Amino acid sequence: MDEARLQRLTRRAVLGGLLGLPGIVRGAAAADGVPPSRAFLRAPPPVTAAGQVLNVMEFEALAREALPPAHFGYLATGVDDDRTVARNHDAFSHYEIRARRFVDVSHVDTAVELYGARLTSPVYLSAVGGMRAFHAEGELAMARAAASRATQVMLSTASSTAVEPVSAARGAPLWQQLYATDDWAVTEALVRRAERAGCTAIVFTVDNIPGRNNETLARAARVDSRNCTACHVGNTHDMWRKAPMFAGLDVSRVTGHTPASLTPAYLDRLRALVTTKLIVKGIVTGEDAVVAIEHGADGVVVSNHGGRDEESLRATIDCLPEVAAAVAGRVPVLFDGGIRRGTDVFKALALGATAVGIGRPQIWGLAAFGQSGVEAVIDILDRELRAIMRQAGTPALARITPGHVLNSAWR
Repeated sequence: MDEARLQRLTRRAVLGGLLGLPGIVRGAAAADGVPPSRAFLRAPPPVTAAGQVLNVMEFEALAREALPPAHFGYLATGVDDDRTVARNHDAFSHYEIRARRFVDVSHVDTAVELYGARLTSPVYLSAVGGMRAFHAEGELAMARAAASRATQVMLSTASSTAVEPVSAARGAPLWQQLYATDDWAVTEALVRRAERAGCTAIVFTVDNIPGRNNETLARAARVDSRNCTACHVGNTHDMWRKAPMFAGLDVSRVTGHTPASLTPAYLDRLRALVTTKLIVKGIVTGEDAVVAIEHGADGVVVSNHGGRDEESLRATIDCLPEVAAAVAGRVPVLFDGGIRRGTDVFKALALGATAVGIGRPQIWGLAAFGQSGVEAVIDILDRELRAIMRQAGTPALARITPGHVLNSAWR
């Protein structure tokens, strides 16, 4: 290598042994200002198996390549400028983890007891509608992945496969997410069907407010040239007109996902109907957590629907301490929104979550590789969670406390 090219190599690249690593272009020179880790790397080989993916975020790009524009847009969209979607994840970077030493971490246990069941991980698969839009096997592939990893499933009312076959594929009780609609007869029928199918919890969603402005979805649909009327009869996206959970029901009076008057009295009525656990999903304030518990909720989910229904700019991880404090241990506090790393799971557990749901990540894996993609997402998060538990000196979930995290904004 001539002297001029050698001088252009950074000291870090040479002393760090970067040129000796596999996949590095020998003899190449780093452009000014380009990090050595990028300047010398060859283009990676195509990813052909889920096990080759290094982290959860890499699945997003693979899903984008695999999906039609409108389907990816449906998955990715937030409200208005999508800033709440971004905030849900970005806010995790404000929380730092206090590493601890002098703790025996030769064995790490990620199991959690929840509603009488012992789960091997605090990570569960949250409700996502219409999974066959992302993979031909849809919810069945997701459920088989959950079965192979003993992961809890929350099934959407808008599922493209009905609760009974999904429950059979999972081989264990599901939680049924509930869009109650504005017709009580339909609500009652949905709850009864889920309970007959063996669901151990009804998860009532309260954050799906009508009139949301999903610009990213609208833009994606404009560049999608497919004829979608085969799936969306009459070009309608109303779940009650196509989702199998509504088959055989009279939906002629349904006009929306959410009851017209969602009040504490409605919670009382639903509590009287539901014979299993009743969980309220979409809680982001302490006040609403108290209302939910006082009117019979067996648990709450801190969630803003992944930023799909509101542009509040308030990340769910920032809402979690307030809700956990208001709940004060009376019921489990579940959490979703922005989870992309095992360290994110750890931070949510430290700030008061009992279990942590993932939405978009499981679909990225599903879209890219089907069942094996969902399994890989679960495995990556579990591996990363175990690693940070060791670093933080917390060999069991019960050892993770608020004292293990600091918010950089507090200093």
